[in-house]
Amino acid sequence: MYAAVRRYGGVTDPAEAGRLVHEGFVPLMREVPGFVAYYWLDAGDGVMVSTSVFQDRAGAEESIARAADFVREHLAALLPNPPQVMAGEVVAFA
Repeated sequence: MYAAVRRYGGVTDPAEAGRLVHEGFVPLMREVPGFVAYYWLDAGDGVMVSTSVFQDRAGAEESIARAADFVREHLAALLPNPPQVMAGEVVAFA
């Protein structure tokens, strides 16, 4: 399994960002081959974190590309700063 984690700082409206992600982005993630799970976290203080889990690296990389497009098209005003993006193989899980 592979995962992609994106950390967004400076979020201007976490509730609205969460709504848009739930209604618009989550369905896009479910379409990516190898989809396992997606989580959108409100870490407080204007920080939100997403975690996408896929069966293979290609799915994780596709999620990164789709996230960049979705943020640019739908969330730019709410997520004004570029995310910190990390991706890699899942080596332990429960």
